[in-house]
Amino acid sequence: MRKIALALLLAVAICTLAFPSAALAADIANGAKMFNSNCAACHMGGRNVVMATKTLQKDALEKYSMNSLEAIINQVTNGKNAMPAFKGKLNAQQIEDVASYVLEKSEKGWS
Repeated sequence: MRKIALALLLAVAICTLAFPSAALAADIANGAKMFNSNCAACHMGGRNVVMATKTLQKDALEKYSMNSLEAIINQVTNGKNAMPAFKGKLNAQQIEDVASYVLEKSEKGWS
């Protein structure tokens, strides 16, 4: 009985990870729109006009442990230092879209 329960639990976990729901899937085009409307004033082209070394470039994201969807979502949601929180301005899906957009652009060198 334990083997069946474990197998069932494993199957559910695999399906959950392998087939994320459409509601949780990021919309990169919407992320670009949200970024341009809310973030580009300080982060145009992946730069940072407030803290020049903390850019959105891949190497800087890695250096500051911001190179994951979770880290960027947390930063955008809650803000930190000079960056304001967007929790009340953007909903969770919009924030995930922005974070996905930032990660994708960083991988491409913001070109």
